[in-house]
Amino acid sequence: MTTSPILSNYINGQWCSSEATETLNVINPATLEILAKVPLSPATELNHAAEIAQQSFASWRRTPVTERIRYLFKLRELLEQNQQDLAQTITLECGKTFAESLGELQRAIENVEVACGVPTLIQGYNSEDIARGIDEIMIRQPLGVVAIIAPFNFPGMIPFWFFPYAIACGNTCIIKPSEKVPLTMQKVFALIDQLGLPPGVINLVNGAKETVDAILDHPHIKAISFVGSTPVAKYVYSRATANGKRAQCQGGAKNPVIILPDADLEMTTKIIADSAFGCAGQRCLATSIAITVGQAKQSFTDAIATVAETRVVGYGLDETVQMGTVISAQSKTRIEGLIQQGKDEGAKILIDGRNPKISGYEQGYFVRPTILQDINPQGELARTEIFGPVLSLIHLNTIEEAIAFINQSEYGNMACLFTRSGAAARKFRYEAQAGNIGINIGVAAPMAFFPFSGWKDSFFGDLHGQGQHAVEFFTQTKVVVERWLSDWSRQF
Repeated sequence: MTTSPILSNYINGQWCSSEATETLNVINPATLEILAKVPLSPATELNHAAEIAQQSFASWRRTPVTERIRYLFKLRELLEQNQQDLAQTITLECGKTFAESLGELQRAIENVEVACGVPTLIQGYNSEDIARGIDEIMIRQPLGVVAIIAPFNFPGMIPFWFFPYAIACGNTCIIKPSEKVPLTMQKVFALIDQLGLPPGVINLVNGAKETVDAILDHPHIKAISFVGSTPVAKYVYSRATANGKRAQCQGGAKNPVIILPDADLEMTTKIIADSAFGCAGQRCLATSIAITVGQAKQSFTDAIATVAETRVVGYGLDETVQMGTVISAQSKTRIEGLIQQGKDEGAKILIDGRNPKISGYEQGYFVRPTILQDINPQGELARTEIFGPVLSLIHLNTIEEAIAFINQSEYGNMACLFTRSGAAARKFRYEAQAGNIGINIGVAAPMAFFPFSGWKDSFFGDLHGQGQHAVEFFTQTKVVVERWLSDWSRQF
């Protein structure tokens, strides 16, 4: 029997074995093969990484920004050269399709490209002669050591919302990947190891809650970037800010879409199906509730049911497959339990994806696309993030009722509208209470040069990941007011 390897941490520019007494299996969710073991690093190892990063910060912040981004240019090249291999690793440990994994990495590369523009993005501003002989300037300076706590669903993309900007701005960084999917970051750090970065600028520490708590408590760590569920986001934000740290914490979602009677039915159905069932519904911008208005109900219901029923589910490395697994047995059980809860609350299960049998992968963590019709708008299912391939249908009479339904949600990550009406689109864009808005778009994911937004219980903090927001988050402003002698002859 082959022994599964125990993954290493990366601290001070070197791979190092953890002294952890506990490990978790990293499991391929389609085959249940044990891919590796991830150490649950104790707080002492995180503390060591923080000390190293703090020591490295002094010289890294003095490295000219034009030199700092040269490492990112090289990283971009390495990511493109290894995109296929990285995508395969994402599929193996995360369960999504190979095409989805490639797309995820493309988004990562785009963030590196935007971060290469930090010499411009980091610029402050100045004003001469604010008073006689006095000038004033504002500059941006790095914070110090920052940390990223990443989720399982996009192991190759989400860390890139943050760390390229952090190190380009002169900070040093610690990344803790999800213990469910640590292999992707192992391979990314193998590429980082080829960059020749000064030791300690970027570090990797595997672990679980003890490691997270050590991040939240360590005095050298000045800022936390987190993506995950809302309860954990609240915990991270509360503990980090109580310790005087900056925090940007992306939480959960219950993303609704509205379908008006004038929407292009074929396009709308395809886009919503891709949004609801892509990545097996395990993304923070997955469509969760479709609200039909007026005469859109029957035509859309029939069309989306056909697409859901015919979607090809299986092993993500099979090119014919359109949807892969959910992440774990616990997730599968939870999702299927929520489907039953929806039925118990009065919904009709139009397409039931529970307990499918996938030939050759009978033990895999599969849930087929599921559609629940006429869910209770006041029920638990209308409020709970399912994080699986489940689409709930609600019918309302007017766009005003639909927007009111959206706005009463505790979440505010994304909301979308499908219509041909410019007036309806403007009304929706203006009134819908969500941070990411889509018009005839099913996944309103911002490009890397825009911030990844989010409102209400979908986000805790002020500045989001990506683009200018990331630059502002990872820097602090310093305003300098200065006066120089007006009689220059006295100096020479």
